[in-house]
Amino acid sequence: MFIQTEQTPNPATLKFLPGRDVLGRGTADFPSRDGAAASPLAQRLFEIDGVQGVFLGADFVTITKAGDKEWFLLKPSILGVIMEHFTANRPVLLEEAAGDGHAASADDDEIVTQIKELLDTRVRPAVAQDGGDITFYGFEEGVVYLEMKGACSGCPSSTATLKAGIENMLRHYIPEVVEVRAVR
Repeated sequence: MFIQTEQTPNPATLKFLPGRDVLGRGTADFPSRDGAAASPLAQRLFEIDGVQGVFLGADFVTITKAGDKEWFLLKPSILGVIMEHFTANRPVLLEEAAGDGHAASADDDEIVTQIKELLDTRVRPAVAQDGGDITFYGFEEGVVYLEMKGACSGCPSSTATLKAGIENMLRHYIPEVVEVRAVR
């Protein structure tokens, strides 16, 4: 098994590509060890000193490290855990804890449905390329509320992504959108 790594715009986060499906569909975010019980893979990765966050995507694992740790020291352990996990054919999640996107709800009005569709078709694939994801939280009085996850959470360029990228695109296609704000 050959696992590739890719840098992300967030220097504290690295993307690991095991060359096979991780979740297949959806994402799972474990920003701390406390919530990792749903994923045997995330639990094992959190056992590595310096791992602060684990984000699972369709075909990648994104790891966020502690600020005082160096990638050249962490990478061998992370690669070993990922390789051993997939070679042993262990489950990535114990239950369906992955989010498939922004499923339309019967309660959604036309604007919210349009926002979710644009996020799913234009934004999420691009954000996934950087090892992250984005979640829709709401739309109120012209403001779209989103949460950045994985490599995008805490990334120095996440504000620019939200404002210059996502906000401009949503405002272009949906005139009712006046602003985009991060939830956390």
